Amino acid sequence: MSTDQSRRSFLGHAAAGFSILAIPGVAQAQVEHAITAPVSIEVNARPIPSFEPRDRARVRFGSLQYRSGLVLTSPHRGFGGLSALRFLDSKGERFLALSDQGSWFTGRIRYSGGKMVALDDVEAAPMLNAEGRPITEKRNWYDTESLARDGNVFYVGLERVNQIMRFDFARGGMQARGEVVPTPAAIRKLPDNKGLEALVFVPKGQPLAGTLIAFSERGLDADGNLLAFLIGGPTPGQFSVRRTEKFDISDAVLLPSGELLILERKFSWFTGVNIRIRAIPLKSIAPGALVDGPALFAADLGHEIDNMEGIDAHVTAEGETVLTLVSDDNFSMLQRTLLLQFALVE
Repeated sequence: MSTDQSRRSFLGHAAAGFSILAIPGVAQAQVEHAITAPVSIEVNARPIPSFEPRDRARVRFGSLQYRSGLVLTSPHRGFGGLSALRFLDSKGERFLALSDQGSWFTGRIRYSGGKMVALDDVEAAPMLNAEGRPITEKRNWYDTESLARDGNVFYVGLERVNQIMRFDFARGGMQARGEVVPTPAAIRKLPDNKGLEALVFVPKGQPLAGTLIAFSERGLDADGNLLAFLIGGPTPGQFSVRRTEKFDISDAVLLPSGELLILERKFSWFTGVNIRIRAIPLKSIAPGALVDGPALFAADLGHEIDNMEGIDAHVTAEGETVLTLVSDDNFSMLQRTLLLQFALVE
C-alpha cells in the first residue's frame, strides 16, 4: 500500500475514533477496568525512524526538529486512551500519564543516543476518589483528559462533568485519594465533551505563580474564541484564547522561558486530522484578556501523527528544550498510541 493510500485509510479510522468520543458513555463501556491497585504491565515499543514518510531525511518541521518516536502497544487491556503526560524528573525519563478512562500510568522512558527506544518499569492503577474507590464508579466520572503538576500534587480535569480533582502523591503515590477542587461556575457550564481539556500549574518565579490555568477544548465566548480560566493565584478570573482555523485545544505546557505552548488539533472529512502548536507569552494572560500567538509547528496525515492529546517539556543537560507528545488511541484497534519527541530550535 502506498503512503497516500495508507494515510487515507487512517483518515477513515481516525474519524471513527473521533466519533466514539462524541457519544456519551460509549468509550466508557468499551473498556473495563481490571485493576484495583497498582500493577506492573508490559509495554512494547516500535521505533518511528522518520516523522514524514514521504521525505525520510527531513527532520525540521517549523520551529521543531524531530528526535524520535515510538508506537506503543501492550497486552494489558486497560492500556490506551492516553490524554496527558507529565515528567517527574528533569531528564525526561520518569513520567506520569493518564488515560481518559480514569487510569494512571507511570514508568520510565529509556534512551539510546538521545533517542527513545523503550518504556521500562510501567505500572497502571485506577484513580481513586476521596473514599478510596475508583472514580469511574460514579456516573460520567471517567473522561479524565488533563493533568497539571505542582511538586507532588497533581490536578486532573474531568471533561464529561467539567470538574477538577487534586491528588497528593506524597500520600500514597498512585493510590492517593482525589479531592474535588472548587471551580468557577462557568466551568461547569462548558459544553458536553468539549469542556476541560488542558491544565497548567504556574510555579514560583513566573507571572501568575500559584495559579492553575484551565483551558476548554471548545467552550466558546461570545466572539467564538476559546474559554480559559485562572483558578487561585493572585488574579483569578476568565480569559480567552483566539480561535483560528477551527482548531481546538488538546493540551498545554509552560516552558521555563515563560512561554505557554498550546497543543491544538482539528478534524474534518476534507482535511483529515491536523495538529498545531502555538506559543503564547504567559505575561499576556490576565482576567478579561484575549491572547494569541504564532504557530511553531503544524502537521497532518502526511506525518506520523494520530489523535495527539498530550504535551510536556524538559530541558536537557545541554540546554536543549525537548517537547514530548502523546496520542489517545480511543482504545481502537484502528488507531495508535504514539510517543513523539522534538527539540525546540527557535
